[in-house]
Amino acid sequence: MKTAAAAVAAAAAASAAAGGDSGGTNGTGGDHGRHRKYSVVDPLSELGAQRGAKGIGVCGIVLLFLSYGLTIVTFPFSLCLCIKVVAEYERAVIFRLGRIVEGGAKGPGLFFVVPCMDVIRKVDLRTVTFDVPPQEVLTKDSVTVAVDAVVYYRIYNPVIAVTNVEDADRSTRLLAATTLRNVLGTKNLSEILSERESISAMMQETLDEATHPWGVKVERVEVKDVRLPVQLQRAMAAEAEAAREARAKVIAAEGEQKASRALKEAADVLNESPFALQLRYLQTLNTISAEKNSTIIFPLPIEILSNFMHRPRL
Repeated sequence: MKTAAAAVAAAAAASAAAGGDSGGTNGTGGDHGRHRKYSVVDPLSELGAQRGAKGIGVCGIVLLFLSYGLTIVTFPFSLCLCIKVVAEYERAVIFRLGRIVEGGAKGPGLFFVVPCMDVIRKVDLRTVTFDVPPQEVLTKDSVTVAVDAVVYYRIYNPVIAVTNVEDADRSTRLLAATTLRNVLGTKNLSEILSERESISAMMQETLDEATHPWGVKVERVEVKDVRLPVQLQRAMAAEAEAAREARAKVIAAEGEQKASRALKEAADVLNESPFALQLRYLQTLNTISAEKNSTIIFPLPIEILSNFMHRPRL
């Protein structure tokens, strides 16, 4: 009696544990439900831990033995169906009767599959590059611009990439286009033109967080080109030209002011010595004669004319 009671208690405990695992898998309880919102397979845990002790069942075992028997009977012709090869940059996810085979993805190299029971999905682990089509974005200051970008990503977990999303590549492309519009919609035109690096880093962080449950790692995002409307380009060009002209006028005015101060200082120095003006006159004549000019200008001192101007009439 004690042995039977102990067996019943053990069966009840196992049933309760299985119910707790099932609740966590369905997202209604447990830590997996909190960590994973959209995933079939939790990226933070191992596949075997999620599957628990569940197997392929009695029917699966019978079909498995029949497949092994058929393989042995048709040997060696069955080798072409049983042995598969994947490249160094690929991994193979094997589904046996709809369930992922324990051990995760296979490869690289040779591996064995069971004919008529296993379905293989190959996943490329190399970095994939794609262009985000030009997106018409309304900026924060109500300016319409067309912006395109380039995204670099790779698959870091083949099992999650196959089980959690139907098409990881297409989903990542659509999400990148949406993220580009959402991020640029919160920026002004000046920020978009001057802060491309920060915008690229923000997009990469957002995409990486969103694609993590899909087994995708976004490595880099770059904003390629910002296309402005023609009228806005003309307005910005006119504004820049006006600003350059204003700066040129300010610089010219400052030069005239400095030149006038220098001339005033030179006039004060010449006024202190009467012979300084004569020396300057001789230096000017020397400069004119060095250029082989036939015309020589003799300046007439104003003092001589002042005597005739102020002379009283008879």
